[in-house]
Amino acid sequence: MRAAALVAALLLGLAASACAPPAAAENVVTVETASGARHRFTVELAVSHEEIRRGLMFRESLDENAGMLFFYAQCRIASFWMKNTLIPLDMIFIEADGRIARIAAMTEPLSIDIHESGVPVNGVLEIDGGRAAALGIGPGDYVRHPWFGEGGAAVCG
Repeated sequence: MRAAALVAALLLGLAASACAPPAAAENVVTVETASGARHRFTVELAVSHEEIRRGLMFRESLDENAGMLFFYAQCRIASFWMKNTLIPLDMIFIEADGRIARIAAMTEPLSIDIHESGVPVNGVLEIDGGRAAALGIGPGDYVRHPWFGEGGAAVCG
């Protein structure tokens, strides 16, 4: 009986770790554009339910090369709103391979309008509103981080 409980606990632990992002995730992402430009952002990581729920709410400013990176262990349609968010943001919706699926640009502060990914994604990068356009970042470009691409932690399909 005790052996069965230990095996069950081990299997549950393995299943949980398969869904978790890498433990030593980097706080830097690089966005590679179709033109070959590379833009680096220092990011806060949002992984836990509480970190994802709070996001960048109540912030009064965001450095131009800073942001927040959200991670979902399973790809899903992501939905965000700006309630309690005081600054405009660009929401960059990221597929499991790191490709940018969509950008909700210059989202309106304090709005309850919903911004959706449109396709299943496993991450979202939020940066200062208007920054993506200023840098020429668009759908089809790639976000480089250990969570995405070959060897990444995403589970899709």
